[in-house]
Amino acid sequence: MEKANHQVEEKKREASIKTITWGDFTWVDIVPPTEEATKYLAERYHFHPLALDDCLSRKQLSKIDAFPGYLFFVFHFPVYNKATRISTKKQWSAFIGENYLVTLRPGDLKTLDKLFRECEIDEEAREVYLSHGSGYLMYRILDRAVDSYFPVLDKILSLIEDIEDNVFDEEIEAAKELSILRRDIITQRSVMFPTRAIFLELQNKLKRFTKTDITDLFGDLIDHINKICETLDECKEIIEVFKDTDYILATDRINRVVRILNILATIFLPFLVLSSIYGMNVILPGGLEIGDFKTFIIVIIVMCFISGSMLFFFRRRHWI
Repeated sequence: MEKANHQVEEKKREASIKTITWGDFTWVDIVPPTEEATKYLAERYHFHPLALDDCLSRKQLSKIDAFPGYLFFVFHFPVYNKATRISTKKQWSAFIGENYLVTLRPGDLKTLDKLFRECEIDEEAREVYLSHGSGYLMYRILDRAVDSYFPVLDKILSLIEDIEDNVFDEEIEAAKELSILRRDIITQRSVMFPTRAIFLELQNKLKRFTKTDITDLFGDLIDHINKICETLDECKEIIEVFKDTDYILATDRINRVVRILNILATIFLPFLVLSSIYGMNVILPGGLEIGDFKTFIIVIIVMCFISGSMLFFFRRRHWI
């Protein structure tokens, strides 16, 4: 027995597993999930092999699976990349039982990392977060994650305001900025909408793992994520309107340029016709054989008169 416990602890160290305890409650945090970590969890908590495999997969859908004595969750959360200005979908998993919570996550989920460090160094924080059961701790993690998303949402709204000005500014090309922001909003929606559905299902399933009533608290959390989803929907609609508007304005600018070029080509058409006539190998008034300068002046006057008449006609028709 002692040898088996020693082997479990050795695997724990190899997998970079951190734990925090408060009374008989334990929070296990694994960053990032590895095969060594899943082997440790299999020996220590006897989790289902399929659930452990899901922790290692990066292409899982958000879900909740109920097993005897514990629940297994897969969540996704968007992480914004300032360099590419695009959010990426980050997956993290959790096992929640009567006296424990196991979280498996990538290293760039700063909100969860900050909360774990608080509980590590502050005894008062451990009492606040760990003394009410695993269900309450799970709620606090999700609440922190949702609250941390609002600055990202504010950033999106700010970018939309900037793009609105750029769309109606003919000196600025807004198509690329629109495409980047539209892609980011689509990514955000693909994460937050399934998460909202998971939260609705989670509200009832967490009750048996809490020592305090979190119904009202979870209701407030769901209100927050509903607000986020509604705002993302509005942002998507606004971006679609801006995209259509930018296309219409760009098309109008192109049409104006093409119209001017066509008018110039039409105005210079008489010059082309008369110069072509005098380029023929026949004797014409004003040709090289006669060399009368007056005829040349008359030709120029005729061409200018025709071009001026066409220009006047175009203005009367409001073509220019």
